[in-house]
Amino acid sequence: MIIDCQSHVFPRAYAELLTRNTNTLRTTRVDDGVYLINYGDVQRFRLDLDSYSAERKLRDMDASGVDMSVISVNIPTPDMLDPDLASEGARICNDALAELCARHPDRFVGLASLPLNDVPAAIAELDRAIDELDLRGVFLPSHVKGAPLDAPQFEAFYAHVAGRGVPLVLHPAVPVWGEAVNEHSMIPMMGFMVDTSFAMLRLILGGVMERRPTLKVLHPHVGGVLPYLMGRVVEQTEVKGRGGDHISQSPRETYKRVYLDLVSPDPLAIRYAYDFAGADRLLFGSDHPWVSIDAILDIVRGLDIPAGDKDMLLESNARELFRID
Repeated sequence: MIIDCQSHVFPRAYAELLTRNTNTLRTTRVDDGVYLINYGDVQRFRLDLDSYSAERKLRDMDASGVDMSVISVNIPTPDMLDPDLASEGARICNDALAELCARHPDRFVGLASLPLNDVPAAIAELDRAIDELDLRGVFLPSHVKGAPLDAPQFEAFYAHVAGRGVPLVLHPAVPVWGEAVNEHSMIPMMGFMVDTSFAMLRLILGGVMERRPTLKVLHPHVGGVLPYLMGRVVEQTEVKGRGGDHISQSPRETYKRVYLDLVSPDPLAIRYAYDFAGADRLLFGSDHPWVSIDAILDIVRGLDIPAGDKDMLLESNARELFRID
């Protein structure tokens, strides 16, 4: 069995709700099922709902031999919306995922979108998503409308998530510093990877991971740049004594608890992730429809590693993390 741990959908009702938003995140419908999403003057994305349809996803999964996908609603996340729209947006996303998973229970499980700009509302929606809708984790943006993930206002949220035992799945958001790298398409090219790495490092250095030892986190895109720079992080914190005010253990040890997905169309990056993290912390993912499933799956299938390790990457790690029977 093959499980794709990063695959996206986009409900039409959520796209329509985005057109009602009035802050710097502006969305315009340009054709039936086609929208332009503007993050101020920093980044623009074209959203074509046909690319995100369940029919296309199932067709592409079948063509690639993927049995099940862990699906989530792609960015922008509800926390970016006007306060009066955030909770409504989260409910729309989660209800749509639950309906899709109920129609195809042997093909999809879902991740909850949350109005993290309002922590009590986010906790309430998380409980609804788990208890009533049977979603299996949380889609966590790399920042919450500019607020870093280790900000004090999120402490109650992490405590609740850790208590519920559901995984947090990090995902890029347009960086708050995106204006500095918005030329040459450098935001999706590299900015996303760096931003999720900053987010993960904040969860470590800010002490969130240490205070919540049962918290489960999946860091996407083979860990962005963090695995490659972990030696420098350790040298800075343990030798130079910088940045470790909120932690008592090595960032490397804390990061060993974190899962990485294999969303990178690069054999060298995937092999490095395997050597760095070990088979028990890696999960296959495609980022469909942004990336072809086969672009990554062919690399994972071709890895020269033991068959048991490959099974962990392709199936058993995701099965355990997302409670897939």
